[in-house]
Amino acid sequence: MKNLKDKIISEIKKIYDPEIPVNIYELGLIYKIDINDDKKVKIEMTLTSPNCPVAESLPKMVKDNILKLDDIDDVDLKLVWDPPWTKDKMSEAAKLELNL
Repeated sequence: MKNLKDKIISEIKKIYDPEIPVNIYELGLIYKIDINDDKKVKIEMTLTSPNCPVAESLPKMVKDNILKLDDIDDVDLKLVWDPPWTKDKMSEAAKLELNL
């Protein structure tokens, strides 16, 4: 499962927030990745703001990228707002990239 989770994370890291030059995984927008034995993935993610202009397209991009993996048959993606996203959720790499 660890290897599959790494593949999923790799696919998520290909997606960038259009307003911030950092991928959404390093931004801390992915809260949970659960993989079950039936090749199904549950993702909980958030956006930087509820009014984010990509609120429709970004979750779809995440789902579509993960479905490209041979080991995955289904993705259940849930957009959550609790806890709200803050800059504290960003990785050190993302903070360095943005000079924070």
